[in-house]
Amino acid sequence: MSIQIWTWVLVGITFTLYIGIAIWSKASSTKDFYVAGGGVSPLANGLATAADWMSAASFISMAGIISFGGYDGSVYLMGWTGGYVLLALLLAPYLRKFGKFTVPDFIGDRYYSNTARSVAVFCALLVSFTYVAGQMQGVGIVFSRFLEVDITTGVIIGMIIVLFYAVLGGMKGITYTQVAQYCVLIFAFMVPAIFISIQMTNNPIPQLGFGGADESGMYLLDKLDGLHRQLGFAEYTSGSKSTLDVFFITAALMVGTAGLPHVIVRFFTVKKVADARKSAGWALLFIAILYTTAPAVAVFSRTNLIETVSNNKYDEMPLWFKKWETTGLITFNDKNQDGFIQYVANKEINELEVNRDIMVLANPEIAKLPNWVIALVAAGGLAAALSTAAGLLLVISSSVSHDLIKRMIQPNISEKGELIAARISAVVAVCVAGYFGINPPGFVAATVALAFGLAAASFFPAIVLGIFYKKMNKEGAVAGMIVGILLMLFYMTKFKFDWFGGGTKEDWWFGISPEGFGTVAMIVNFIVSITVSKFTRKPPKEVQEIVENIRIPSGAGQAHDH
Repeated sequence: MSIQIWTWVLVGITFTLYIGIAIWSKASSTKDFYVAGGGVSPLANGLATAADWMSAASFISMAGIISFGGYDGSVYLMGWTGGYVLLALLLAPYLRKFGKFTVPDFIGDRYYSNTARSVAVFCALLVSFTYVAGQMQGVGIVFSRFLEVDITTGVIIGMIIVLFYAVLGGMKGITYTQVAQYCVLIFAFMVPAIFISIQMTNNPIPQLGFGGADESGMYLLDKLDGLHRQLGFAEYTSGSKSTLDVFFITAALMVGTAGLPHVIVRFFTVKKVADARKSAGWALLFIAILYTTAPAVAVFSRTNLIETVSNNKYDEMPLWFKKWETTGLITFNDKNQDGFIQYVANKEINELEVNRDIMVLANPEIAKLPNWVIALVAAGGLAAALSTAAGLLLVISSSVSHDLIKRMIQPNISEKGELIAARISAVVAVCVAGYFGINPPGFVAATVALAFGLAAASFFPAIVLGIFYKKMNKEGAVAGMIVGILLMLFYMTKFKFDWFGGGTKEDWWFGISPEGFGTVAMIVNFIVSITVSKFTRKPPKEVQEIVENIRIPSGAGQAHDH
């Protein structure tokens, strides 16, 4: 069977499964819609969290960034993994104990103010839209190549599927579809990685394979460094980013993770605080499987790509090359008209442009794996993009229906009315996300990295100070969030979108890239929050007591009550 037929079959089976689960677990109450009724087991929640966490950026883009950036690409691995640990250990159990459905809900109640809640809703929507645009773009890329439709049509098909199970099932439907999506995406990521690892190094474990040697006894990384040197690229295993920038990007990704609204919500779906910790542990294990394999996939795909295309005749290129060309994600411009592909670092002579986002998806084709494996990767990429998109849509719809309408505009709204509002806002959110998916800013992982910067700049200080500093008041939190998010937005739009007389790399402040600037904005947020709270009224006594109560493990101090 051809790749296209295999893709239709596998994507059809997986989509039927997701939609079936959504119908089976339809949400009947707002508690079902927001937190799946609060009765999910730690193992299922761990699987769902891992799927929610590993988006199109993790599945499609991360190995692509590492394969082009080499050593520099490792910041994404370190930042996203470290951030997940930070979230699971430092924040999730306390937020779970506070018992709020959403981050704006926590911030609104902890800072006893609707202004704080409004700012938090604005930040949640901004972060979620930036992030969901990256997912929709990933969906478009997969559809355009494997189902051979244009990217716009691909995004629209993805929108319809996500809408169906996110709007119908809410968190309950999303949780169980995410369990299925994790199984699909991890299988789809690992099968080709294992095949190619055996092909290139005779080692079935990709994590060990990419540090191993090929048939001639040459180490794979040495071979890749040699290929890079020949073509004038920087050595794969050496970095070009400054240590300061690496540190700031890693920190922004870490603390951005810990402030990501769609991951935090997952910890409310279990019965008790202990289960929140257990599910965090499970999720880390499931995430580690993909994250430790990504550098191997990056090395395999980069080596295969260079050996297949460099200095080879254009007319003799394999079918996959021509197919990707039709999507516009590989472009060949024969500058010297000799019919050979010059793929080199020198931009004047280079004739080939390769989009980073195709590396994982094209990898099995370049390695000549069976058609069903190639189709499996397409189904996996869709599972990764759709699982995260659904989680984000839920954050957007609950921010609007629960935090804006129920808590601020119309407190007397019925449960049925709130559920309808949540579903309508999800529909609007999908349409906006689809627009950004069709007209994306940058490639998937860069778009997603900016979402992390925004979350770091706005939420993280407000959440951490809200939990660990009982004298933190509403004035400080609101001032900090506003200054942090505006500073990050200014820097991002100046250096990414060339607004305000856009600057070049040389103009970066302290040499810090827009992806790493979230850390600077977060530090400013902390300073502003604490300074303002020192010069304004202390929070009410009952709020201080709540904060103290969150940090004491339940059951402590009962034996010797005063």
